[in-house]
Amino acid sequence: MIDLHTHSTASDGTMSPSALVEYAKTKNITTLALTDHDCIDGIMEAQEKAREIGITLVPGIEISVQWPTGEFHLLGLGLCSCSPELSSVIGYLKEERKRRNIRMAEKLQEKGIDISYEEVAENAGTTAIGRPHFAKILVEKGYVKKSQQAFDQFFAKGRPCYVERVGIALEDAVKAIKTSGGIPVQAHPLSMYVSWGKMDDTMIDIQMRGVEGLEAWHPGTRVSEAFKLEELAFKLGMVATAGSDFHGEKVRADRKIGCTTGGKKIEDKFWEENLKPAIMKVHKDGLLDFKL
Repeated sequence: MIDLHTHSTASDGTMSPSALVEYAKTKNITTLALTDHDCIDGIMEAQEKAREIGITLVPGIEISVQWPTGEFHLLGLGLCSCSPELSSVIGYLKEERKRRNIRMAEKLQEKGIDISYEEVAENAGTTAIGRPHFAKILVEKGYVKKSQQAFDQFFAKGRPCYVERVGIALEDAVKAIKTSGGIPVQAHPLSMYVSWGKMDDTMIDIQMRGVEGLEAWHPGTRVSEAFKLEELAFKLGMVATAGSDFHGEKVRADRKIGCTTGGKKIEDKFWEENLKPAIMKVHKDGLLDFKL
């Protein structure tokens, strides 16, 4: 099996980069992409472990993009370096993430909940702090029983402590990925909240702006929809990928590494026939080797 979308403790996953790779090995994963949110901090550790135990590690990132509807995340798959453009994007998003987290902490305090940004940051174990880290503290302090309750009560869109996320312009995200040797792939396209009637035109527009692939198979997509997205990618000449969006065994228990929507095991074709040829056109030496 393979998996082209996973997260570690470098962002909001629960396993360290090396532990994630080791876990993937126990699940018979042969190719694994590490795509932490807005950061590349875990890639070197994961790459070293992958070489040690015999897994192909696809260095990646998942960038938050500013979009008028829903949510737009852009995967960068097959990175070989961190270009000045990517470094700038990461720096900007890091500052915006901090601003958002400080405001969420302020809103919690306004509700009489004794949690500070500094407390969350100290306990997070990562610079890519997000809502899951706030939820964890709320559970530990007894304000809620489960993390999902924290989202439902405080952090989901429309709830009292929600703060809108600021993303980067799509063109800047695409440039950051391409100058770092990666392939820009739109993650979970249905998160844009675009109707099927407008999906073709929207994807054509996104493709014209430099995005080369779309994640057709994702746990948040129905099987029938995944087939439609894969067909759309084929029609447009885009790379179709598949991932689990795995964050760890204790987070989103429905998401299993190496599996996607409908519990389907992720087929090797998404790597060997789809993504790998696209990456190899960029990596002319044929190597997946990330260097800082």
